[in-house]
Amino acid sequence: MSVHVAVDLGASSGRVMVGSAGPGVLGLEEVHRFANGPVPVAGSWFTDAVGLWQQVRTGLRAVARHTADASSVAVDTWAVDYGLLAADGTLLGTPRHYRDGRTDGVAERVHARVPALDLYRRNGLQHLPFTTLYQLVTEGRLLELADRLLLLPDLFGHWLADVQGAEATNASTTGMADVRTGRWAPDLVDLAGIRPGLLPPVHDPGTVLGGLRREVLADSGLGAGTRLVAVGSHDTASAVVAVPAQDEAFAYIACGTWGLVGVELEEPVLSADSFAANFTNERGVDDRIRYLRNVMGLWVLQQCVAEWEAEPGQRGPVDLTALLAAAADVAPGGTLVDVDDPRLLPPGPMVARVRTLVEEAGGRAPAARAEVVRCVLESLAAAFARSVADAVRLSGRDVRVVHLVGGGARNGLLCRLTADACGLPVVAGPVEATALGNVLVQARAAGDLPGSLETLRALVRQTADLVTVPPRTGTALQHTNGGVS
Repeated sequence: MSVHVAVDLGASSGRVMVGSAGPGVLGLEEVHRFANGPVPVAGSWFTDAVGLWQQVRTGLRAVARHTADASSVAVDTWAVDYGLLAADGTLLGTPRHYRDGRTDGVAERVHARVPALDLYRRNGLQHLPFTTLYQLVTEGRLLELADRLLLLPDLFGHWLADVQGAEATNASTTGMADVRTGRWAPDLVDLAGIRPGLLPPVHDPGTVLGGLRREVLADSGLGAGTRLVAVGSHDTASAVVAVPAQDEAFAYIACGTWGLVGVELEEPVLSADSFAANFTNERGVDDRIRYLRNVMGLWVLQQCVAEWEAEPGQRGPVDLTALLAAAADVAPGGTLVDVDDPRLLPPGPMVARVRTLVEEAGGRAPAARAEVVRCVLESLAAAFARSVADAVRLSGRDVRVVHLVGGGARNGLLCRLTADACGLPVVAGPVEATALGNVLVQARAAGDLPGSLETLRALVRQTADLVTVPPRTGTALQHTNGGVS
């Protein structure tokens, strides 16, 4: 079996992993992990792309010390963000982060030109104020200077190998790709106010893009035969590859900083009801449609924990295990909040925002840390259940099990609350679904694994540590026909 390197850059942390896959075998080992997050500068939020590149280089050196036989490297990151390059390949400024407030009100300006429902029927995307199309409307002069736009995973791929392209799963999140073809749509590109040539050609997951740059090989110590391979470069697309489903009757929750909740389909759903429910149609590996809704995910909890760790008198990190145990003992039935309230989107102190939302909903603001955590997780589980119910209703897909993958699979309380809210069993794991999906697509491209997406998932099911959490009787939202309502 070949050895493959997964560079997995999430919104709150990054990691460089080494993996291999073959019939009956799937291995993954972390060689480098590092923190990540939006960086505040003068009231705006940026992505430290150069700092992340330094971490990637450190990780590749660790890979070379670990093994001399890495055959390929692939990068996945979060969606919608990008870098702009000059004609000589120079990065034009530090990329803005999607949590920056520069896109406030931009969607409304765009929809004054093209009605939102008409736009939905072209690009298939739910309304998110930070979609790439809306970000580009704010760029102004910088776009005139730019020769090329590269989405973040493609930017790091360009720095690894001298190639410029756009991987299809991530391109589908920009608002500028045709939902039916997965390729750039000239009318949507024009709506963003950019020249068509600014965008590189689109390629599919599994494409071998070429050898690494000589300077990258020299710096890292990797072998000359190491190739850059395209995978599902939107991290959720890679995570969905590693969902250990037995058949199509499943919903998934890719839960980390965000919670992506949906089902997998063969064709997009572009109805007015789907638009009203704010569901998105993003491209997946093997041309599947990831029909899903973005839910705020663990972001709110992460920000609460960061706030508590910064309090005077707090010694060291918050003991999250003990805090979750205390939250499990809090009586259920408290007032829930809308975890997708836009006031929860920006970074910064979060506890007061949660308490305000509880009071606005007519409840008593949670006081103790454990009460805040219980409120956040119960609210998040309820949002997950509503999204599963809507996915069933809108797509017609039967759902008999919910797979919760990613970092949220470690959170036993969240998994239990989600099973209870859905009235369906929750299968938790794998935790490193994104990196596993990344490695699986690389392995298939190398010829180590034959077959379909279902074959890859069977291997995950056979080798991963999975925990099934059944729903407790009487705790679910109304459950009908395999779904939740």
